Amino acid sequence: MIPAAFEYARASSVEEASNLLSKFGEDAKVLAGGHSLIPLMRLRLAQPSALVDINGLKDLDHIKEDGRKLRVGALTRHVTIQNSSTVKEKLPLLAEIAGEVGDNQVRNMGTMGGVIAHADAAGDYPTLALMLDADIVTNQRTIPANEFFKDLFTTALAPDEIVTEVVFPVATGAHKYVKFRRRLFDWAIVGVAAQKMNGGWRIGLTNVGPTPVRATAVEEALHKGAQPEEAAQHASDELDPAGDLRASPEYKKHLARVLTKRAINQAEGRQ
Repeated sequence: MIPAAFEYARASSVEEASNLLSKFGEDAKVLAGGHSLIPLMRLRLAQPSALVDINGLKDLDHIKEDGRKLRVGALTRHVTIQNSSTVKEKLPLLAEIAGEVGDNQVRNMGTMGGVIAHADAAGDYPTLALMLDADIVTNQRTIPANEFFKDLFTTALAPDEIVTEVVFPVATGAHKYVKFRRRLFDWAIVGVAAQKMNGGWRIGLTNVGPTPVRATAVEEALHKGAQPEEAAQHASDELDPAGDLRASPEYKKHLARVLTKRAINQAEGRQ
């Protein structure tokens, strides 16, 4: 299908992009990689009044180590994150997740900020941001990840607010991301991330609700000495996933338990 008519403007700075968003109104959208937005527009599931293109803002394309923090610019492409020696050294789980995003075309065009701002329940980076207590930096403020994701495709961003950077803590311990899907390049039906840090575990769940989920009950069970199989049974505690054509709610809960056990075991080198 052909998208509905829209206005287009290319910003030369973050300030100009914000001003353009204000000018066009709350139905305007930021265009970064476009791999989530454009397909929705072609299906007319999204009909923005205007697109503000920020692809020329090179200062938003960076990966920087800052003490015990890893700063990833909003326009940093998935393939850059996947291949970054800095990411592999300071937060290897992020490099692993980036390598699981879509196919080569998507990884070469899609961006960190686009995935975070789009807030799709099946997105991979939001899970990592939430479970590691990352900060989402915008042109106006810094928002903790646990306050950023509000609902499906809904965030704390104001209409003229733009994600400029995501700041993760450094974490180099045992880690694994397990993504269950029908085909190699599909979105996750359910995904589980496991990261060992500061003497404990962080566990995040993808696509088991309208926003990413941190499985604190699993983390607490592991902290108390439970084995992965026992702790993983808590992965579905208080989950209320929506069913779809690929999986019923009960099947998603089952996958959350199975994949959590698998992620922890594989992170520690067990099958």
